[in-house]
Amino acid sequence: MAVKIKLKRLGKIRSPHYRIVVADSRTRRDGRAIEEIGLYHPVQNPSRIEVNSERAQYWLSVGAQPTEPVMAILKLTGDWQKHKGLPAPAPLLVAEPKDKRAAFEAFTKGLEGDDAKGEAITPKAKKADKKADEAPAESTESTEA
Repeated sequence: MAVKIKLKRLGKIRSPHYRIVVADSRTRRDGRAIEEIGLYHPVQNPSRIEVNSERAQYWLSVGAQPTEPVMAILKLTGDWQKHKGLPAPAPLLVAEPKDKRAAFEAFTKGLEGDDAKGEAITPKAKKADKKADEAPAESTESTEA
């Protein structure tokens, strides 16, 4: 039986998150797994990666083959280098939270110089105005005849 370390997809249509699982290679992507050894949430900023290093090392030592996406995750966490006896990678960097308010104010400040208005460029035509424009034209024709 060939054992793979692969990603099991969870979540809604446009907000995926994955579990790193050890499963038989013949099972489907979201099928039954032997063991769950980690999490991967790519949508979060920065993306969330959690791997149980001890269990990953065990499964790699007994011959489990990681898929390409899982191998990339294991290289980021340093588990693949530890398994192969290579030097450890640099630690993962955590992005600093951005101040969204300051960015928005800087953006709107730049727009003020361009004579930007807070309303649409083309005014919406109202149905009442159209009917009023059509009604006098018809009434003048009927009075002339």
